Amino acid sequence: MRGLAEFVMRGRRQATFAVVLIGAIPLIYFLSPALVALVLLRKGLQEGALLLAWAALPLLAWILYPVFVFGVVGNFLPLIVLFTVTGLALVLRLTQSWQFTVLCAVGVGLLCEAYLRLQPQIIEVLLVQINPLLEANGNQQPVTLGDLIALVASVHMGVVILLLMLARWLQAGLYNPGGFRQEFHALRIEPRAAAPLVGLLLLSGLGLVLPEGWLLYFVMPLMLAGTALVHATIAIRKMSGLWLLVFYTVYPVIVQFLVLFALVDSWYDFRKHMRPSA
Repeated sequence: MRGLAEFVMRGRRQATFAVVLIGAIPLIYFLSPALVALVLLRKGLQEGALLLAWAALPLLAWILYPVFVFGVVGNFLPLIVLFTVTGLALVLRLTQSWQFTVLCAVGVGLLCEAYLRLQPQIIEVLLVQINPLLEANGNQQPVTLGDLIALVASVHMGVVILLLMLARWLQAGLYNPGGFRQEFHALRIEPRAAAPLVGLLLLSGLGLVLPEGWLLYFVMPLMLAGTALVHATIAIRKMSGLWLLVFYTVYPVIVQFLVLFALVDSWYDFRKHMRPSA
């Protein structure tokens, strides 16, 4: 990836060639938004917007191709990912705040959900396949269309954030070694943001006013903050890197505790009270 990033940053021609070629290849097209974000973060909105236009062309082709071949419109989600990653990159460049950026990413999940509700065909196909499998495994509670839409949209929200982090990591690797690590370790949801987030979590979790599926969007910023706290703790305490391996191995089991620690950290700020190990 570093070699690709270096090639893209050599100039406009190289960047354009890279995003058009990568966007035309189904297995790696998801790297195109990260490269656009990299250019925007480093060179600004003008260069980023120009590259965005070129990067959109092959993704538009993937949308229009099924129209001519099968008579149906293709999937817009890759294009949505491209524009949302670029939008969040602009937010990060202007604010230099990962907290504000990941909170804005909640809008990405809602945008993806809106699209999936307008075009639910793909989700309906998944629903037909998933429910029989759940019943065969003794699960009598069927998955609803709304639940599945929220799950798929939240996955796309997570992908968008990870692609932006990839772009920032590449930028740091080229121009500011260690910079992304420092930024990520400092990611924390401050009380003024945590309080309304908790309110939204409660409204969604209890099914009051907000759909229950939206809980996934509101919990993700706290999951990221909790993950950053673990990384920072291991670094500050100079613990073995094997602890990160253990952490990600048990990640699905401890997500709720991670969110809880992130909320406590919003008010307590664990990092301020930590001392490096001798």
